[in-house]
Amino acid sequence: MNKIVIIPTYNECENIETIITAVMNLQNDFHTLIVDDGSPDGTAHIVKSLMPRFSGKLFIEERKGKLGLGTAYIHGFKWALKNRYDYIFEMDADFSHNPLDLERLYQAAFIGADVAIGSRYVKNGVVENWPMDRIVLSKGASLYTRLITFMPIKDPTAGFVCYKANVLSTINLDAITFVGYAFQIEMKFAAWKLGFKIEEVPITFKDRKLGASKMNKGIIKEGIFGVLQLKWQSIFKNYRRKIVTKPNSENVFLDQTIASKSN
Repeated sequence: MNKIVIIPTYNECENIETIITAVMNLQNDFHTLIVDDGSPDGTAHIVKSLMPRFSGKLFIEERKGKLGLGTAYIHGFKWALKNRYDYIFEMDADFSHNPLDLERLYQAAFIGADVAIGSRYVKNGVVENWPMDRIVLSKGASLYTRLITFMPIKDPTAGFVCYKANVLSTINLDAITFVGYAFQIEMKFAAWKLGFKIEEVPITFKDRKLGASKMNKGIIKEGIFGVLQLKWQSIFKNYRRKIVTKPNSENVFLDQTIASKSN
């Protein structure tokens, strides 16, 4: 089964070679796609220098300017679907996500989950080396999201995820509106609303040692109001119809099946 790990980057020169090597050294043959937003620190140059070493397994898509985490993943999802990957992963470049856990997410998806989430907040999930204010913010955001949306996911802001290709091909990726960390919530919300099976896999999340965090006030604001917007759309608008790809001769049956599962 073809597996691709999508890693968005912006100024990750200190981490990028090590994280790519760690993924490539896994036994289960994971490919890697770097989506770089014009990093001025030379991240893309490092990736390109590694491509001969990992020929046919390492790829890069370069974008001009810092366009946001969500759009980077959407770009990567479309690339992965076009290249017919079966299992499509999200992962950070800074080792907050352990590459060894890719195997566990893959196994969860292989045996039945449509979406496997590397979760900090299920039993046996752990957060290490994070300052208390970040822990409070993250747990508060998770609780807030669950209370507003009723989505039964304990770590809805998690950015370590495996999607089966049929999930991403069913979701209308152009209808995903958020670009910051609220993007993670919206993707899970869409998958849940469409009736896909979601499983949370406990992981140990570690704060980055190198490079700078991308968190800012705008991202927090988007998360707060974005959750309310998702809830509003799901109540007063046909959110499910909006988020499903337009029916055609190949997917009309799938569209109808997903819709019936969600009722």
